[in-house]
Amino acid sequence: METNSKVIERTNIKIEEPRKYKVIMHNDDFTTMEFVVAILNIIFNKSLEEANKIMMEVHKSGKGIAGIYPYDIAISKANKAMIMAKEEGFPFKLTVEED
Repeated sequence: METNSKVIERTNIKIEEPRKYKVIMHNDDFTTMEFVVAILNIIFNKSLEEANKIMMEVHKSGKGIAGIYPYDIAISKANKAMIMAKEEGFPFKLTVEED
């Protein structure tokens, strides 16, 4: 006697959103406002209006959020911005913190 039986396996896969990280810009007395706006525009894809708003927040309060991204992207953008700053002779600092 032949039976055609099928085994059905269920696997519960839990998909989670990746953790997000804030890229924080820190104010200093040497990096120009124009450079900060350019970094926000070029690296963080902010409009000029939004870049100016973030730059003023950094200037007035000492720091501001350039963007919120998955970890690898946040680190990559922060590093790219700091390399550009170093090439221009600015001591510009960015940090990455979990959101």
